[in-house]
Amino acid sequence: MKKIIALIMTVLMMSTLFVGCGSTTNNDATKDEAAASDLAYIQDKGTLIVGITDYAPMNYKDDNGEWTGFDTEFAQAVGEKLGVTVEFIEINWDNKFLELDSKSIDCIWNGMTITEEAKLNASVTNPYVENAQVVVMTAENAKKYTTAESMADLSFAAEAGSAGEATITENNWANYTAVKAQSDALLEVASGSSDACVIDITMANAMTGEGTSYADLTQALKLNTEQYGIACRQDSDLTAKINEIMAQLMADGTLDALAEKYELALVK
Repeated sequence: MKKIIALIMTVLMMSTLFVGCGSTTNNDATKDEAAASDLAYIQDKGTLIVGITDYAPMNYKDDNGEWTGFDTEFAQAVGEKLGVTVEFIEINWDNKFLELDSKSIDCIWNGMTITEEAKLNASVTNPYVENAQVVVMTAENAKKYTTAESMADLSFAAEAGSAGEATITENNWANYTAVKAQSDALLEVASGSSDACVIDITMANAMTGEGTSYADLTQALKLNTEQYGIACRQDSDLTAKINEIMAQLMADGTLDALAEKYELALVK
């Protein structure tokens, strides 16, 4: 009789053990699934941390020291639909993908040109704004230098890690200085430290020419055309969600109104 009872107890213990193991496996699978969802991670913490630089008209500070601009308002509109608060953090643009991978930020949303490098290092959304790289110099010099070939011996400035820097390299302009931000590239030219800079046409339109802080600077040459996108972590499900919301904001006129406000051309 004792042997029978002992056998029954052994069977019960083994059954409990297997059930317990199965439960643990299911729990681990659930945790892994949650961990794999970048969107769930962001909504769970309640904030979308956006990596930016000071770059008008996409992200810049108003008279009250608050971030504003096309991308700022765009990100806030997406955050509202996600049910999260949007927080903007200035980053070193040259380290943007490292910041993204380390989860210091959740996305790069700052007039980021869609390039092969970006698509290799991140999950990139659909394009939303048209852009181009342009050479900016003094109005006086712009009369002398009208082609890329004529600019070969000039000194340039560009934001480190930017499309502007890549365009300088593509044109084999060896004499250039990499600076922290596109605004710094403009300062290089305004101060006479560099003959010219290569920046986004969106910034050039907003920051140079009559009625701006750099009235003596002008666009001398348009080098290419490109498009802006938003970078999320590789394989992130946030990318598809932003694309979904972006389509909604295109359809309801929100992005048209922002594009008109900031004088930008949408990709449609």
